Amino acid sequence: MKLSGSGRLVLACSVSAAVALGMSSCGGGTIGYLWVLEGKAAANGAGNTISGYKIDNNSGNLTAIVNSPFTSGGSNPVMGVVRPGGRYVYVLNAGDPQNSVAEFSVGGDGVLTFQQAFGSQGGTPVWMDISTGGDYLYVLDQISPNTTTACGSATGLLPKAPCGSVTVFAIDPDTGRLTLVQNQSIKNNGTFLTYTPTGPAPTRLRLTTAGFVVVVNGDQTVTSLQVGTGGQLTVNANSTQVIDLPPTVDTITSITTGGTYLYLTDAANNRILQYTVSTSGVLQPVTGGQVANLVPNVTPVWTYTDSSNTKLYVLNQSNGSTTSPKSSISGFTIQTNGNLTPQSNNLNPYSVGSGPVCMVEDPSKQWVYTSNQDGTVTGYHIDHVLGTLNQLSRGSTFQAQGKPSCLIISGITS
Repeated sequence: MKLSGSGRLVLACSVSAAVALGMSSCGGGTIGYLWVLEGKAAANGAGNTISGYKIDNNSGNLTAIVNSPFTSGGSNPVMGVVRPGGRYVYVLNAGDPQNSVAEFSVGGDGVLTFQQAFGSQGGTPVWMDISTGGDYLYVLDQISPNTTTACGSATGLLPKAPCGSVTVFAIDPDTGRLTLVQNQSIKNNGTFLTYTPTGPAPTRLRLTTAGFVVVVNGDQTVTSLQVGTGGQLTVNANSTQVIDLPPTVDTITSITTGGTYLYLTDAANNRILQYTVSTSGVLQPVTGGQVANLVPNVTPVWTYTDSSNTKLYVLNQSNGSTTSPKSSISGFTIQTNGNLTPQSNNLNPYSVGSGPVCMVEDPSKQWVYTSNQDGTVTGYHIDHVLGTLNQLSRGSTFQAQGKPSCLIISGITS
């Protein structure tokens, strides 16, 4: 999730909102906005909402945005992105395959206003990413429109599963509206496709600096799709690559980039896989290939590279054993060759709320936040020299609504 926007500081804070969150005084002005996506929570009926917060520049403190929470524009919001400039936010509602992408405009003080919803071409939407310039949106579906035949697999896993697909949208810079980009490289019965096929049961995708969309498939493969003119995606001879062959079993739970490097977390083996991405889209293992997670007996669910691309953090869910650590963040330093080494400080790993889901950095590059399924957000101050995550001065735990899934973060609207 890219961060954008700067603009003026809002030199005021809401006393009532501060009191509601357990805080009592104004800070140094608003540096940006944090929106927490929330699924349905049976306990109190809340959910399918977006809770919004203003980020205090001096303390990283969160105060509620007026009229928050907002509707998610659908059901089961799982992730979102913000267009550079901060005027538009897009939320992926996994429970609404026909109208899965909800567009919001961002008003004063981070207030979200629903505009309209757009449907991806396939079924079971799970992920999306936005181009660096904010011109194109890429939506990943687990089931492509063509489900008449099973998807071929380079590993032989999931032999009966359908292929997934990526839908490409062009983003109007003035209205934020989405327009389908037709695939001009693949035809079916003489007609160009409206999507690009991937491997079976995909779960994640990521845009890379080398100009590729890398998709993680469910059969221990990745699909690299080259980004061309007009946001077009092209399948080439090197598009499908095997991560591991049976009997090794991987469960890839996250994908992130750090400069020219790409990292995957494998929850089945509690490790991080390290790659470079060549100019042809091929993933090549970094020397050493894989690194054991710093924390044992956990499930890594998210990876995040800081704004300097020199630090990598792994978000870990506790596996529930009384002898294993609680949910945490593992901190690593990215060496010049892309290899990871654990950060050498006595605070690492760092504790977070229960059931963490994702992690973001604020626009001023000072604060880091995680969303947690226990209904909280955890905040830290990040030291980009040492990589240390330090507790916030006014408390690092903030209450959200519903059951948090992922986070969206932005600077002041410009």
